[in-house]
Amino acid sequence: MTEDPIKTRIDRRIGRILLGRPRALNALDQAMIRQLTEALQSFAADPSVHAVVVEGAGGRAFCAGGDIRAVRDAALAGDPATIHTFFAEEYALNQMIADYPKPYVALIDGICMGGGIGISVHGAIRVATEAAVFAMPETGIGLFPDVGATYFLPRLPGQIGMFLGLTGTRLTGADAVHAGLATHLVSRTRLQDLSEALAADGVAAAAAFAEPLPQFTLAPHRHIIDRCFSAGSVEEIFARLREQAHEGNEFAETALAQLQAASPSALHWSFDILQAGAGRTLPECLAAELRLTATATSHPDFAEGVRAMVVEKDRKPHWAPLTCATR
Repeated sequence: MTEDPIKTRIDRRIGRILLGRPRALNALDQAMIRQLTEALQSFAADPSVHAVVVEGAGGRAFCAGGDIRAVRDAALAGDPATIHTFFAEEYALNQMIADYPKPYVALIDGICMGGGIGISVHGAIRVATEAAVFAMPETGIGLFPDVGATYFLPRLPGQIGMFLGLTGTRLTGADAVHAGLATHLVSRTRLQDLSEALAADGVAAAAAFAEPLPQFTLAPHRHIIDRCFSAGSVEEIFARLREQAHEGNEFAETALAQLQAASPSALHWSFDILQAGAGRTLPECLAAELRLTATATSHPDFAEGVRAMVVEKDRKPHWAPLTCATR
């Protein structure tokens, strides 16, 4: 094993990567991104490695996202170069995973949000347990869904991607499989057995451990999601949700409350870039996201959102007014 925060080893036919910052819920900092990149490069060049398996340490999270505190610190310090480097290297890692020449398997137990989805969803096999929690909660901190989300969210069924990207709604492991963010549902009690089977028998073992899916909890609300989130503007999404909420639809009321809690500026950035992403390749999406990070992280809503939700955790962000410049 190598030293923290990334532990790597070769186990029979697979290269293992363990995200080793459990106290930080395995959130990706710059060092982890670089070590992950180096580990994947090494395993790709090793003919004895047939596949790569990535797991999170600690039992609470696969990966809770990127080290957004450090990005906020750089923004407050007026250091855009550090911010650019962080996101450029993270997005390059996302693209590497998408292009990886060997099967890439993510075993997802616990929290998987933001950057955690970025280091899982682009891989070939994404195994989720019943304890997994998936979300892209960026609009709640004055940011936008990134790590390639502007590519994969528009390609989910119907308007589920726009719904998830704007509201930050959390999905269970089973729902993540239904939506397309994960590929297999495996019981938490059998995850270690699956991990061993992958080393002994190869990636086909994932199918043998997969469990039948319960009903998709968003299925009864698809008509609301598809009608409201297919609107041509953020303002029209609000209007359609209000119409449904006035008719007593509780799902619409919840979605409306989620949008009202988010940064107005972030909602508009996210809407525009998600719409555009439907017609872009993954490299084009990542390039567009990298450009938008400069705008988003220099906006006051980003520092305020991270303060309220991550640093001080008072959950009471004071958003800047929406301006024409936002649009």
